[in-house]
Amino acid sequence: MTVSLEQLSRCHFAVDLGAARTRVYVKGAGLVVDQPSVAAVNTRTGALIAVGDFAEQMTGRTPQYIRVVRPVSGGTVVDIEMAQRMLRHLIGDKMRRALRRKARLRAAACTPHEADPLARRATIETLVGLGARRVELVDTLIAAAVGCGLPVERPEATMIMVCGAAATQVAVLSLGSIVTAERIPVGGEAVDRAIVQHLRHNHELMLPSQSVRPLQIALSDNGLTPQGPVSTEIHGRDVATGLARSVRVDTAAMRDAIHTPLLAVLDGIGKVLRDCPPDLVADLVDRGIMMVGGTALLPGLDQMLGEATGMPVHIAERPDVCAVQGLGAMLEGRIAPLVLAPLAA
Repeated sequence: MTVSLEQLSRCHFAVDLGAARTRVYVKGAGLVVDQPSVAAVNTRTGALIAVGDFAEQMTGRTPQYIRVVRPVSGGTVVDIEMAQRMLRHLIGDKMRRALRRKARLRAAACTPHEADPLARRATIETLVGLGARRVELVDTLIAAAVGCGLPVERPEATMIMVCGAAATQVAVLSLGSIVTAERIPVGGEAVDRAIVQHLRHNHELMLPSQSVRPLQIALSDNGLTPQGPVSTEIHGRDVATGLARSVRVDTAAMRDAIHTPLLAVLDGIGKVLRDCPPDLVADLVDRGIMMVGGTALLPGLDQMLGEATGMPVHIAERPDVCAVQGLGAMLEGRIAPLVLAPLAA
């Protein structure tokens, strides 16, 4: 990692700005914020009306003068001012005053693998606007691997797969660094779009924005596997008439629609393994792949990846908060660095 553990141990709080959710870890207090990265704004006055869960519930249900915005896209801050306002309200006045009492407030943040300089700068400016005097950036892949308990500092291969809302990141780690990695622009949102398009084209049904989540539609039990439910009833709006309508959908066809965007994820895993040294690939035969991120909870996804790769696939205990928990472990000093001192002549 580019940032030393000593530098991270001096930080007072850590932020994981994700496209779907924002999480804040405060040193000594633990995880204090875990809310959707959404804000609702009154376009007439510019006032912030709601953030987090309440703002997400307003999606698709607001009058014209209220706009629901997402200041983070693909792990990158696209609206710095709105991201700062959202974070201030999510953290709360009491915690914000406690942080501002620090002499030199330091912060840590996750950034996607190979984020461009503009994206990294946007993350830094967002936290500087909260009062941070210094911001340390950590690759999301390393933070997530630490958060789910992988031995990233040891000279052995560990494979991590971060399944986000806008992208999927896959990497092989060894000796605390990334050996080879790939960022695939396919995530949970791509799966949602595949479901929406399938229902629109084949059943002329339009889903409400709050009902698109694959977990809420029908992929329960065994999910993506053929052992899942045969059919399910879905409620939505008829494309032609605009009236409410319910249809019974064959889940086998739904699984086929979801498999299409996931093929790109399989290609990315194959590329990472091809670029990895043979000795490390041999380690992965037994250890397999560790899945983290919110999309890792998609039922049956781990079984599908295991059958396609021939390697064991594991899901972290709390896959959605692994990245911020990894940052928290570094802040609290719970990670012992592997010291590679030069040998005496």
